[in-house]
Amino acid sequence: MAEGRRLTILGGGGFRVPLVHGQLLGPGSPISSVVLHDVSAARLAAISRVLAAQAGGGVAPEVLVTTDLTEALTGADFVFSAIRVHGLAGRVIDERVALNEGVLGQETVGAGGIAYGLRTLPVADAIARRIALVAPRAWVINFTNPAGLVTEAMAAHLGERVIGICDSPSGLGRRVLRALGVSSGRLDYAGLNHLGWLSGVHANGVDLLPRLLASDEGLSSFEEGRLFGAEKLRALGAVPNEYLHYYYETPSLVRAELSAAETRGEFLLRQQDECYAELARATDPLATWTGTLRQRDATYMALEGLGERDDAEGGGYETVALELMTAIATDTPAELILNVRNRGTIAFLDDDAVVEVPCRVDGSGAHPYPGATIPAHGVDLVRRVKAVERGMLEAASTGSRAVAVRAMACHPLVDSVPIARRLVAEYQRQLPELDYLR
Repeated sequence: MAEGRRLTILGGGGFRVPLVHGQLLGPGSPISSVVLHDVSAARLAAISRVLAAQAGGGVAPEVLVTTDLTEALTGADFVFSAIRVHGLAGRVIDERVALNEGVLGQETVGAGGIAYGLRTLPVADAIARRIALVAPRAWVINFTNPAGLVTEAMAAHLGERVIGICDSPSGLGRRVLRALGVSSGRLDYAGLNHLGWLSGVHANGVDLLPRLLASDEGLSSFEEGRLFGAEKLRALGAVPNEYLHYYYETPSLVRAELSAAETRGEFLLRQQDECYAELARATDPLATWTGTLRQRDATYMALEGLGERDDAEGGGYETVALELMTAIATDTPAELILNVRNRGTIAFLDDDAVVEVPCRVDGSGAHPYPGATIPAHGVDLVRRVKAVERGMLEAASTGSRAVAVRAMACHPLVDSVPIARRLVAEYQRQLPELDYLR
């Protein structure tokens, strides 16, 4: 296995960084050093304490910290981007401004996702330009949300060397295989990030998904089956990504959010403020962080009715990131569902559109398998959301408030020009990062 690879983590003071670090412990990791970069020195110091305790004196990569972006990128073989512009306080604004207009403000879906994207795109663009100058041979793994949108923006400067990741599709595939009682199978999954469908599971030349859709017991055995219900899944003839719940059950979710004591963002902001304060003085920082993580995971999508997650065995985005880095670093082929340029994979989208599809990964990067298909009932939705993303990219590149309003109004969960105008105006009032829109 290749040695001496350097990983730079942008957003290195983020709460979930120990998940990535944990995947790099022990012999066999392709990474020998990790550089944490963040705009907050205090958060870097807190997370560094967790990583030191996590390593426990065993085999672990060297960890360096810096608030200087050029220093962080210099010498990087891999760059993991997981930034959050305006922090969790920004997510709270995303959610509350939308809910005040009676529309969803989820982190990556609807009005909230648009606000998040509009303030993130200029920063992601600047980072991609810096990487192209300082570390042009680095592979960039993007986890910054909205992941598909941000990956498409960075690809304008980095081409095929930026790859977006998300744990939702791989988690869905793993749970469906387990419900079918098989260990492996070729997954027919396609869409955009947080907007995709699993439409087939092939093993020994047979599509096993119809068997699962016909079984009440099978569908009730995994979380998406319980979330969407057997009747809806049979009507769809596919298993949607969990985020499709926001499109299929919009009115009930708006009511639930409005009646809740706090939004998801408010919960996470309160929880993480308490956690970072405790980490600064904790005698056992790893235990403090682990306890907070358990609470966070146990409440994931609780308002949406998901309930406790099935995947206690792990396998989240940090596993996808490690598998991706290992495949590239060692030129060992792997199959992963990733966010990459379309290049003809989904016929009705252009080549540069970033899509979420199964890929073969090796030392030359990620290569989408041809012929991915979207279920007929999802085609118009994918077209419309991709048009919204293109509008956001145009607004960010031109600084046009009018284009931002148009993108907001075009989204199916907003679908109103007057509401879109009010949303953009209020987001601009509360988020200084949107001052560039004129």
